[in-house]
Amino acid sequence: MTVNLKDPKYSRFLLVQEMMDTVRVVRDFHVNQTQQVAQQIKGIGKLFLTGEGSSRIFPAKNAIKNALSSGMHLQIATDGSRQAAHYNLSSYAVFCASNSGRTKEVVSLAKKLAAEGNKNRFGLSANAGTLLEQLCERTFVLTCGWEQAVAATKSVVEQALFYESILWHQNGRAHEAVGAELSGMIEHALTLSIDPDIIEAATKAPTIYFAGYNNGVAEELTLKTNEITRKKSDFLEGTYAVHGIEEVMDANDVVFIVDPIAEEIEKFHEVLVEGVGLKVVAISTQDTPFPTIRIPDAGDLAPYVYLCAGWNLLVEIGLSLGVNLDQPERARKVGNEVE
Repeated sequence: MTVNLKDPKYSRFLLVQEMMDTVRVVRDFHVNQTQQVAQQIKGIGKLFLTGEGSSRIFPAKNAIKNALSSGMHLQIATDGSRQAAHYNLSSYAVFCASNSGRTKEVVSLAKKLAAEGNKNRFGLSANAGTLLEQLCERTFVLTCGWEQAVAATKSVVEQALFYESILWHQNGRAHEAVGAELSGMIEHALTLSIDPDIIEAATKAPTIYFAGYNNGVAEELTLKTNEITRKKSDFLEGTYAVHGIEEVMDANDVVFIVDPIAEEIEKFHEVLVEGVGLKVVAISTQDTPFPTIRIPDAGDLAPYVYLCAGWNLLVEIGLSLGVNLDQPERARKVGNEVE
């Protein structure tokens, strides 16, 4: 099957609707909204990105990897807000991300920064007029709007684009065509047909693993696996999958390698396929020795396409398992809200 909003199988879920709305969010993304703050941050030279869960994992780590890959002088770091509260961030510009604007940990850090006199504190939210906005010097409001499904989707992509556009303004790449080029590839990733054998193997797996770069994609898909499919999952950064965890893996487990590194493929096959006997699936722009979910090559913007292909995969797994994609039994939309 292919994700199709005209098919009630998919369209009845707000989660799927919001995933598909990512195409519009990316297409209409306004690169120039960050032009002024990008220059302000450039003068500071240090940027700290904080938030909880999906508001931090992909948006922050994608920005860090891209800054390091391009050789930028801008120093970017990230951690959760409680840990960040133990840091001396006086020399940093700090972005506090909370879609609700009421996430307790994030609000607490913003209060601390304000009390310390850090004038370079910014908010990023899906709502206007929030407590977070009151505590920050300036707050940017996402255009995606408030999501109704528990699992965040389109907001994650817009947050990541927002942070990345700050980098674009500093390295001279920023142009309005970015969204137009990327949105079509995202739509393709969200609607491509996935081999039923892959879906069946994942539904039967005791644990679903995601391996790949520490850019937030595989890690975010690990979280989404819990929220969307209700299955156990784990993120295996880099070559973690072949450095000890194979001792406790089950032959019925499945490992999805996101954007596999060519030099590591042979080792993954030797340890996981031949050694453990489990199924390894690649999500890649090209064919691999493993069953492969092929996506279009978006170059430096590929992480967004990988993430959306992973959403597609998880929707199919969740539907095969018969779960309510919109409403997990325990997970909440706002993990820890200010009372």
